[in-house]
Amino acid sequence: MKRDLKKIISQMTLEEKAGMCSGLDFWHLKSVERLGIPEVMVSDGPHGLRKQDDKGDHLGMNDSIKAVCFPPAALSACSFDRSLMEAMGETIGREAQANDVSVVLGPAVNIKRSPLCGRNFEYYSEDPYLAGEIAAAFINGVQSQHIGTSIKHFAANNQEYHRMSNSSEADERTLREIYFPAFETAVKKAQPYTFMCSYNQINGTFASENKWLLTDVLRNDWGFEGYVMSDWGAVNDRVKGLEAGLDLEMPGSNGTNDALIMEAVKNGTLKEEVLDQAVERILNIIYKYADHRAPQEFTMEKDHEEARRIAEESMVLLKNADQILPLKTSEKVAFVGGFAKKPRFQGGGSSHINCFKITNALESVPADAQVTYVEGFSADKDLYDEKLAAEAVQAAKAADKVVIFAGLPDSFESEGYDRSHMRLPECQNRLIAEILEVQPNTVIVLHNGSPVEMPWINNVKGILEAYLGGQAGGAAVANILYGIVNPSGKLAETIPVKLADNPSYLNFGGGDKVEYREGVFVGYRYYDTKQMEVAYPFGYGLSYTTFTYSNLQISNTNPTEKDTITVSVDVINTGSIAGKEIVQLYVKDMTASTTRPEKELKGFEKVQLAPGETKTVTMELDKRSFAWYNTQLQDWYAASGKYEILIGASSRDIRLSETIELSSSQVIPMHIHMNTTLGELFNNPDTKEAAKELTSRYLAAMNGGSDTASESAAEAITEEMVAAMTDSMPLRSLCSFGGFSRTEIQEIIDKLQAIYSNPLK
Repeated sequence: MKRDLKKIISQMTLEEKAGMCSGLDFWHLKSVERLGIPEVMVSDGPHGLRKQDDKGDHLGMNDSIKAVCFPPAALSACSFDRSLMEAMGETIGREAQANDVSVVLGPAVNIKRSPLCGRNFEYYSEDPYLAGEIAAAFINGVQSQHIGTSIKHFAANNQEYHRMSNSSEADERTLREIYFPAFETAVKKAQPYTFMCSYNQINGTFASENKWLLTDVLRNDWGFEGYVMSDWGAVNDRVKGLEAGLDLEMPGSNGTNDALIMEAVKNGTLKEEVLDQAVERILNIIYKYADHRAPQEFTMEKDHEEARRIAEESMVLLKNADQILPLKTSEKVAFVGGFAKKPRFQGGGSSHINCFKITNALESVPADAQVTYVEGFSADKDLYDEKLAAEAVQAAKAADKVVIFAGLPDSFESEGYDRSHMRLPECQNRLIAEILEVQPNTVIVLHNGSPVEMPWINNVKGILEAYLGGQAGGAAVANILYGIVNPSGKLAETIPVKLADNPSYLNFGGGDKVEYREGVFVGYRYYDTKQMEVAYPFGYGLSYTTFTYSNLQISNTNPTEKDTITVSVDVINTGSIAGKEIVQLYVKDMTASTTRPEKELKGFEKVQLAPGETKTVTMELDKRSFAWYNTQLQDWYAASGKYEILIGASSRDIRLSETIELSSSQVIPMHIHMNTTLGELFNNPDTKEAAKELTSRYLAAMNGGSDTASESAAEAITEEMVAAMTDSMPLRSLCSFGGFSRTEIQEIIDKLQAIYSNPLK
């Protein structure tokens, strides 16, 4: 339905316009009945509906409607499956229509800078490319049902400690390459209806009033068309925020901030057009939903099965020594640990869902499976119980195999606070060690929203990373353990050996400011560049079958930065059962144009293969796939030179590679001055010849006017030493070592700058 929004806004009073820019209550936007503006509702969350009608809160303290909990982002990202995530989005979109919710508050795409962040279970990945692709697919799914999304938390919100006030201190290149791209990809590929700004400050300015962030980058650079809402209670200065691009404050402030907006308009400190623009953005999204209302049945049972399927596609088999998995129904198996009966399948806080149904692994095994259950340890606390432990050890001794359901209790990780360590509860590690003394055939199933240290990693035979599996996660675990489902998930984050290995270890948490000193070296970008030992690398995951890669083809090995390159590879299932493989494409920059990670993910595809079947997987690369953000250019820069295309099964398992040579027309501006080095002149094609002449004269002067050095001098001054000194020699030093006058050097500089600025002359 076509509407003249500007006409509607012209008929609104100043009070009504100011009121549209804040919530009616915790979850509803205000209506203006006389103008036909309806009241609409927004609701958490990223992996299922947490709809509250009466007592509203943003921390999960009060009850919400019965709903379906899908696998949280920490698990679903491990699917590396765009179509699966789009289907999940469609399902949540239909659920929102069934419950009259106009905007779902998700997805959450903040980067996993540290394993300690209490909200990591809600975030997709340490990698911005993966997070962006998965988020865009989910958003497209939800919005196909005319339900809005609110991608969050924009931006650099990577810890819970003092989250409402601390300042994330990061340089622009780091923000543009690591912390922004997931949001950027979502805008360019899915155009989310809304954005949610984060609580924190960025380099000393609150996200809620950061014009560079909310207008210059989000709207002007990326082309975002929807409205920006605050995180709940994130507004610091309402008028500043409105000017910066924060359209909607949530929840309302009982009229306090509305009054400030009206006062600012009346006294001329806020242009009314700014207010009108915010109202128009909000109304546009309200009507996008209102004009496409589609009341329908809330199909919870069907959606529960969809939640199980997503979990099955995402769980990651980390270890399978001696093919201990899959289990056979003929084997006597002991299930140990409270999580087998009472799984932990979601995180705490605003995304916590009131599930209509929960399946556990114990009750989901095949009917003829020979499983005994002993609790061993509780699922909700770190308490070693001698009696429970003794029972578990006895059961383990009597069984053919043991599956220990370990993980983090709710109290260990949640919205609102960060973890202080990366360990499992001590009672669990202790019992695992005791069971391993009597039963070597032991498998660990992990229930956790973020990586844990694994002191027993070399002693157990099997590890299944189930993360938080959603309400049907127990059935997914049972189906994978018994081979009904072949695992196909891969890690969306690196699992370090220990917390101290993480690049943010010395700069996470405390203080009013958090300095992102590791820069772009986050996750595998750090571990792989440093060649550090990790427990399990990014992109890693096993299957019950095997895959071989061959026939790497690149459509153009000498592209320009304007070309799109097609990369294809053949994958064959060399095992005896059907399975799915996630093929990953990384790019390695060999140009030495700046300091960059050893490799970066730039493509992935998930492919299903029958035994013996071969399929060709195709991916595309463009300029952005090779580029880094150059702050001098204020643009993405792909340097001319060699790049290696790497095809792998993980970031540490590269199967095929080929080198291409990129030709770029982009030029980084060069300002030549007294401290410009001869090396810098040599590295620039426009000034290279001049550098050769200057170096020749400098070396001749050093040799007393002779072209060759004496025998003793040649022994003292090697060619390598001369090359190194010349490379770092500032032009001003030619006065001391090259026989140049300062006036002469300045004339040379002026001439070189003219040549550089006009290379065709």
